[in-house]
Amino acid sequence: MTAGARTAAVIGGGIIGLAVARELTARYPGIAVTVFEKEDRLAAHQSGHNSGVVHAGIYYTPGSLKARLCLRGGSLLREFCAAHGIVLRELGKLVVASSEEELGGLAEIERRALANGVPGIRRVARSEIGQLEPYVRGAGALYSPHTASVDFPGMCQALAREVTAAGGEIRLGTRVRSVTEGAFGVTVRSGAGDWTFGQLVVCAGLTGDSLAAQLGGDALAGMRTVPFRGEYYELVPAARGRVRGMVYPVPDPRYPFLGVHLTRDVGDGVHVGPNAVLALALEGYRWRDVRARDLTGIARWPGTWRLIGTHWRYGLKEMADSLVKRRYLANVRRYLPDMRASDMVRSTAGVRAQAVRRDGGLVDDFVLQSTERVMLVRNAPSPAATSSLAIAEHIVSALTPV
Repeated sequence: MTAGARTAAVIGGGIIGLAVARELTARYPGIAVTVFEKEDRLAAHQSGHNSGVVHAGIYYTPGSLKARLCLRGGSLLREFCAAHGIVLRELGKLVVASSEEELGGLAEIERRALANGVPGIRRVARSEIGQLEPYVRGAGALYSPHTASVDFPGMCQALAREVTAAGGEIRLGTRVRSVTEGAFGVTVRSGAGDWTFGQLVVCAGLTGDSLAAQLGGDALAGMRTVPFRGEYYELVPAARGRVRGMVYPVPDPRYPFLGVHLTRDVGDGVHVGPNAVLALALEGYRWRDVRARDLTGIARWPGTWRLIGTHWRYGLKEMADSLVKRRYLANVRRYLPDMRASDMVRSTAGVRAQAVRRDGGLVDDFVLQSTERVMLVRNAPSPAATSSLAIAEHIVSALTPV
């Protein structure tokens, strides 16, 4: 394919890549859009390995991309699911302060939620917690009635159908080996051939750094992707009635992780987790998944060692929780004290692509970087799936008109 003003490519067949491709076809009817996905299926990684939560926007710094795009994205997502018959259940979410010491953190979450305009948010006294979640105990809570659960892989399939119906192409099993930006277009090379496009959007998640590095200049801009594995348990059928909707702890403000929580999904299963353990491969879903090349890249980044040096106690705790079930259970029993080890069985795991700065700081907001013809999605952790349609709007609006 030769370059032209009416051609664009997207690398990554997860929910953000597919949303961007769909937005391009909607914004520019007749554009030739190609999506490259290295796996043999869509939503193979982060988009298909999460708890399916549609976030309401309660945690995020007011004015940040996360805050703005989460609220907008949640609204667009509901419209999309209604139009395509995708199951979405508004189950409500209770953020629980398990002790008096956590009430200050709960107040900060409430302040952010109100500043972000999250609808229906309200404070819940200790005596009211049992009315919403009979088995939960705490010193106080915050209730978000519009936090929901959705089928994100199903949403990805619907997005893909819209893309192909508009004339776009989705190439599964096509690993992009290199990208080169030139004066007249961006060349994408793979084992299946070479193509040149007018615009390129890279939504490659865990493997995005290697493509960013090929563009040179400031494309890596002081951050690298470090993989964190999030391991889940799930409740056995007899224990699922102990949770009506979703129950979260007050998160540690030092980390962009929400702590071990319980979430009911669209099929009425209840997930427990995730934790956050440094993975030993970019796509390391199990402890035995080790890839020397990935480990070398992670270890060469100074931010990795600064992160470990600052937060080694937290890291050791998460590793212990991963390996010892009763320690993992203890996280849940802080706010659900009747939970027993026999109520939980091991389930799936996901890997979060988390950007880490050179100084070891964890990048909290979404990060998008662009060159003349390329847009790079450099950091898009939770709530990226919730925000995906709004992220797509934001990206396509920032591209040179095609």
